[in-house]
Amino acid sequence: MSAPAIYDFEVLDIHHQKTTLAPYKGKVLLIVNTASRCGYTSQFAGLEKLYETYKDKGFAVLGFPCNQFASQEPLNEKEIENFCRIDYGVTFPMFAKIDVNGANSHPLYRYLKQNAPGLLGSEIIKWNFTKFLIDRNGKVIRRYAPSKTPESIEEDIKKILG
Repeated sequence: MSAPAIYDFEVLDIHHQKTTLAPYKGKVLLIVNTASRCGYTSQFAGLEKLYETYKDKGFAVLGFPCNQFASQEPLNEKEIENFCRIDYGVTFPMFAKIDVNGANSHPLYRYLKQNAPGLLGSEIIKWNFTKFLIDRNGKVIRRYAPSKTPESIEEDIKKILG
């Protein structure tokens, strides 16, 4: 049995509709666990700018809200969607809230963490706005700490886009 492809993982979109990541096959992806009440929340603006700049070249940002870090995502999905759109102009795809750590960690995040461990091989996600860069073939290329701004990883994205 072969390992699952990133595109096979079932997820819920922001409206709780089941889907997979198959619609993003062949795109460069930046997958991010987000929160609306975090010190890094302003990164939504930079993520949206990256999305707007490169979406026509085959790039997408995928946002996965998470409430596991100091309860910094207290909103429900409708509120998250409105907050992101109104406060930051977010048009990139957002998904339903998930757990990124622990027994209920979403299988997508288990896969991401196994394929791009953090510092000293640790798989745990340490905070909101941890980012994973995925190439057009679905390979996890790199993991970025929450403090890495979207602007600071733009060159990596451009290289993978070609």
